Amino acid sequence: MPRGPARDHGRMAKNEHVERTPDGRYIVISGRRWRATDPELPDEVREQLTRHLMAARRALALIGDDRDAMQAARARVQLAKVGLGERGAPWWEQTLPQRRHRWESSLRALDEAPDPHRPGAP
Repeated sequence: MPRGPARDHGRMAKNEHVERTPDGRYIVISGRRWRATDPELPDEVREQLTRHLMAARRALALIGDDRDAMQAARARVQLAKVGLGERGAPWWEQTLPQRRHRWESSLRALDEAPDPHRPGAP
């Protein structure tokens, strides 16, 4: 069963309101808390990380029984989620330079990672 806020066919619409905890650190979906994306992320970086995340999730759905490909796709999901601040060290415990380093290094690793499902990939 897929994990995360959008688990079933009733995925959240872009304009659907997301409940947040009072401190803004978590979003609440169906009564479950999920770590919110780092609010300091520049829009362009957030969009790039989200594109990588969605591409890795699509790859997971298409992989089948290829363990190496599945491991690589899961690693890309992890990198994107860490870059977004949704996994790893909590963004609210990091300084702004640490947060910037987190998202820049995640994005760089994702841009350099082999992804056979990326458009134009060999």
